[in-house]
Amino acid sequence: MTKQQEGCVVEVVQSTKPARGRKPKADSTHTSKPWPQPGSAEEAQFVEESLPIVRSVVARVSLGLPTHVDSDDLYSAGLAGLLNAVRAFNPKAGTSFETYARVRIRGAILDELRRMDWIPRSVHTKARKIQTASKDIEARIGRPPTDEEIAKELKLSTKEYQRWALEIRPATIINLDADLQSDTDDSLSQYESLGDVRAEDPVEGAFRHELSRVIAEQLHQLPDMQRKVLALYYFEEMRLAEIAVAFNLTESRICQIHAQALQTIKGCLQRCDPCFMQPFSF
Repeated sequence: MTKQQEGCVVEVVQSTKPARGRKPKADSTHTSKPWPQPGSAEEAQFVEESLPIVRSVVARVSLGLPTHVDSDDLYSAGLAGLLNAVRAFNPKAGTSFETYARVRIRGAILDELRRMDWIPRSVHTKARKIQTASKDIEARIGRPPTDEEIAKELKLSTKEYQRWALEIRPATIINLDADLQSDTDDSLSQYESLGDVRAEDPVEGAFRHELSRVIAEQLHQLPDMQRKVLALYYFEEMRLAEIAVAFNLTESRICQIHAQALQTIKGCLQRCDPCFMQPFSF
């Protein structure tokens, strides 16, 4: 954990509002000249200069994945995501290219992981059981359940449940992140401010504006702990294990809080307008 992250942890843990993280710096590259054309030498050079973004995203996504998952495959998917980002990016939208590219790269990598289907069926089964138990308990008691309550519902000891939670952690994060990213694109990653990456389409621009408003509103309504976990995980790019240490909780508990927050946001989108759940196509 870096000193900057440590400072952010202190601020977030002590605060009563979610940290919004470091706002991405505006890209200075290509602001004074035309955006590189597809297939041009300028595009090739810009892609090469942006490769560190791919390596950074691959390194973060790879954390916690089984050793048999080939990082070269993830890197190849990330490169495809980077090229798509370069060709789809609208420099007039007011959004940082790096922020936009990270979303597209991450999405491409998550799609590749889901296509590989490396997660054993037993892990999928455990994940569904935990999710079902969590929803059933919350419906009865009106709040997110604790680890102990879920373990009791599943007739597991606390240690057995924690082993389950750690085992399904990569699958949970990848599946929920990919679903949310597909449903809302870069809305969570940019919190309250969505750059309109297709400003030339006023209908889609209005749709995205309304979507960003709904998500920002829902984030503010999340329980305090869920907001803080999202802030540290998405904006400060901390690992769940590091967040667990910061709050003196188990990693499985932080994983559960993270999953509940994403499920809540997805549920809100479904209730507000089913159209929000349709993947964007750009």
